[in-house]
Amino acid sequence: MTAEQELREKLRKIEALFAGAATPGEKSAAGAAAGRIRERLERSRQKEAVDEVKFSLPDPWSRQLFMALCRRYGLRPYRYRRMHRQSILVRAPASFIDTVLWPEFEELDAALRTYLSEITERVIREEVHGDTGEADEVADPARIGR
Repeated sequence: MTAEQELREKLRKIEALFAGAATPGEKSAAGAAAGRIRERLERSRQKEAVDEVKFSLPDPWSRQLFMALCRRYGLRPYRYRRMHRQSILVRAPASFIDTVLWPEFEELDAALRTYLSEITERVIREEVHGDTGEADEVADPARIGR
C-alpha cells in the first residue's frame, strides 16, 4: 500500500469515527459516514440555534481542507468583503461545531500535515541535500564594550 493510499484510508477512518459508525461495514463506507454526519447536523439545527462562527486559518492547505469539510456536510463557508483570506465564517449549531466539525477537522488536518511533511522532507533529502536537519546552534557572538 502506498503512502497516499494509507493516508486516504486514515482519512476515511477519521470520518467514520465522527459519524458514529457502529459496525465494521459502516466504518468502511465513507459516503454513508458523510450522510450520517449531515443527518446529525440537521438534528442539531432542529434542537438549537444556528450561530455564525468565525475561524482563522492562516495556512492555505488547512483552509482548503476546512472549507471542503464544511461543504461536504452542507455548510456554506463564507467571508464578508474586506475580511482577510484566513477568516472563514460558518453558520451552524455550536454543538455540531464543537463535537463534530472542528474535532474532525483537527484530526484530518494533522494527518494531512504529517503526510505533506514526510513527502516534503523526502523530496528535499533526495533532490536537494541529504541533511534536512535543523540549523546548528552556536554560542552568541561576543559583545563589544561590555
